[in-house]
Amino acid sequence: MEDGTLRSSGNCGDTDANYDVFQWDTREDCEVRQILDRVADKWSLLVIALLDRQSLRFTELRRQIDGISQRMLARTLRHLERDGLVSRTVFPTVPPRVDYALTPLGATLHETIRTLVTWTETHQNEIAAARAAYDVRAAAERDEAHREAAERERIARQATAGSRGRTA
Repeated sequence: MEDGTLRSSGNCGDTDANYDVFQWDTREDCEVRQILDRVADKWSLLVIALLDRQSLRFTELRRQIDGISQRMLARTLRHLERDGLVSRTVFPTVPPRVDYALTPLGATLHETIRTLVTWTETHQNEIAAARAAYDVRAAAERDEAHREAAERERIARQATAGSRGRTA
């Protein structure tokens, strides 16, 4: 075992006020990181949000999630089911009917997602302003870098032309 590696992959760090996020984030085998990767995925967030108040069939979910492929939706649902966030109920009909619903655990996660969405809605104008200011600064920095590069190139050409004139 490597020096500094904990024996339990499930114990990736404390969550008290002094915890160091990098204690668990840098370790690929960390359960916390794996769970966050799964539930913070855009498709998972959308599925959880859509299943908040009702169960839906696969085709209903696919119709309501713009841009998701059939394969990605199936994969997302399978992962959420494995994590205990979504339940899958198969009805013995022809063709088989399959409904997906949030589990009680998934419903608690939806509360957190709702808080995140509310925060986003509250601060979207501030974020848009910060993005616009950043884009202006980045464009100015790119322009300045291009000007400096052109000036260095001009000086190098002059130096090269001057050294050719002295050797001739």
